[in-house]
Amino acid sequence: MKYLYIFLGIISLILGFIGIFLPLLPTTPFLLLSAYLFSKSSEKLYFWMHHNKYFGVYLTKYEEGKGVPLSTKILAIAMLWISISYTIITFLDLLIIKILLVIMTAVISYHILKKQTYVKENQ
Repeated sequence: MKYLYIFLGIISLILGFIGIFLPLLPTTPFLLLSAYLFSKSSEKLYFWMHHNKYFGVYLTKYEEGKGVPLSTKILAIAMLWISISYTIITFLDLLIIKILLVIMTAVISYHILKKQTYVKENQ
């Protein structure tokens, strides 16, 4: 079972990285799933995720229930809307698909905004 969790964790991690570049493939849920799977199978990989210089702090704060930094929310929503707008304008002809993408993007944006915002503690 340990090796299955490691394998699934790696697949989830890869999908999370791909999600950075594909607008509707979510990054954060895949990273959270990877962290969970690694917590059940590999202390080394779990430690690596939490100490990764790119997403370790965010992952740790999120798992602690402290939320997501406002700058991350703003960047995520901006990138989402920019990439979806580009896709709608450049590649899509069907109005119904355009409308569905706008609705889906609005729902995802709402979900991001609804998450608790992490505020740095004064030192």
